[in-house]
Amino acid sequence: MVRVVGIDHISLRVGDFEKSKAFYGKLMGFLGFKVLDEYPDAIGWTNGKTRLWIGAADDKGKKRKHRIGDIGFHHYAFELESRKDVDALEAFVKKLGAKIVDPAGEYYDDYYAVFFSRPRWAEARRHELGRAHRPCQAQEGG
Repeated sequence: MVRVVGIDHISLRVGDFEKSKAFYGKLMGFLGFKVLDEYPDAIGWTNGKTRLWIGAADDKGKKRKHRIGDIGFHHYAFELESRKDVDALEAFVKKLGAKIVDPAGEYYDDYYAVFFSRPRWAEARRHELGRAHRPCQAQEGG
């Protein structure tokens, strides 16, 4: 039987490639990612396990704005090591101009998360929310 061992990469299309590249470059650097490769209209980052790419939307794609509820990709989530890291991510993305949709908090018994959306110019097709979460089984003491 063929088995998936992970997701190789996620690729997002963005409306303003240069501004998005600057936003994601800062965000991915903050999260410990390094540039994997770069082309005139695309760039990818990796942390050795996960890869995220952004690329410029074509002219037709730039005319259509994403709507939550459309068919297709909804969001991506990064799992972080601690609640402190989730809180630090929230503070960092605020500085980058991201909109905090739901602040850092316990959303389920084992799910501490922050939900944010990128600035409008960084809008990617079929993607609206980013979130970071931490399983409670790795709870910090104190």
